[in-house]
Amino acid sequence: MSTTSPLPPARELSRHDALDALADRVLQAPNLGDLSQRLTRSLPAILGLEQATLLLWDRKLESFHVLAPGDADVRALSPGSRVAAPEARFLLADGYLMETAGRDQGVLLPLMARSGLVGMLVLGAPAPPRPLPLAAEDVPSVAALAARAALAIENHLYQSELIASERMAALGTMAGMLAHDFRGPLTVIRGYAEMLAGPPASPDDVRLRAGFIVEAVDRLERMTAETLDFAREGGRLVRRTVTLARFLDDLAEDLGRELPGLSVRKHFTLPPQATASVDADKLMRAVGNIAANASDAMGGQGVFHIQASVEPGPAGPLLQIGLADEGPGVPPEIRDSLFDPFITRGKKRGTGLGLAVARRFVEDHGGLIELLEGGPGARFRILLPIQDAAAS
Repeated sequence: MSTTSPLPPARELSRHDALDALADRVLQAPNLGDLSQRLTRSLPAILGLEQATLLLWDRKLESFHVLAPGDADVRALSPGSRVAAPEARFLLADGYLMETAGRDQGVLLPLMARSGLVGMLVLGAPAPPRPLPLAAEDVPSVAALAARAALAIENHLYQSELIASERMAALGTMAGMLAHDFRGPLTVIRGYAEMLAGPPASPDDVRLRAGFIVEAVDRLERMTAETLDFAREGGRLVRRTVTLARFLDDLAEDLGRELPGLSVRKHFTLPPQATASVDADKLMRAVGNIAANASDAMGGQGVFHIQASVEPGPAGPLLQIGLADEGPGVPPEIRDSLFDPFITRGKKRGTGLGLAVARRFVEDHGGLIELLEGGPGARFRILLPIQDAAAS
């Protein structure tokens, strides 16, 4: 006579294997919506139950959220609201199925992860004539599945919180960048608008001032688009061919209008007809940000030097732009991280984004921007490849 235990019926062995397979699939769910579908559709089908409802616990709000089957969007439960879930009569915890005072034949499964409670899975009543929602031999498998589901939910919630945090950080970076870079054009608009609101001027003066306002508004629009492009890690350039001497003359003149306390001194040694294909707006912003920082560092008034020349390079001619102020210089403790976002020191209104934007725009051109040693003041050098530079 054989002493081996009889094999369980094929139906129960199949259910056991299905539960183990589902536990593995729960850990592999790519998102909360897919995980919800596996728990609220596949699990009841395997166990022969009417339904299942997944609730996610929000520790910040101390309330549950409903995750509908196959849906990754959660909605909070307002006080007094009801969910289409059975009042479970049984509680499955610590591997044991315990009876409670509930009226229905459902089972409540607390989903406990490393950080604590992350949700609840409420299983519906079994199809008659079964008296219990779970067979005794299914309890360990269902308990193991609940543990894996809790771990998977915790991971997905952590990922969602991380993505939300990164989005808020990106939004803050973009808002700070706009606030930093909009000061110059807004100063121009306000200054000329106040002039227009003052004593009557000649029609020619009105047209001239109105033209400057329109140019500043256009620049604000371009800056908005460029800032969005920067936040999206974009590197697109809108190149156009410019005469370098004229472009830098216009840039210096713009700086004088936007930063009226700054005395801009030019030191150009450029061939009169030297040209290059560049994104003029981005280069103007890069130089303008350094000039704005210089103005801040010098208390709103001081001398700002711009030097420019075309130098030979290993792969072709380079436009070299030297920028220097006569302020206190860059503190030694931030020199190595000066071009990182939010690095600022000694400026009343600095956000620490100006140089990060300048570096991005220079590098978009395949160029280099660096802080030079020595002084007095802060000294920068920009090197830009101008492969199509021409001189006549």
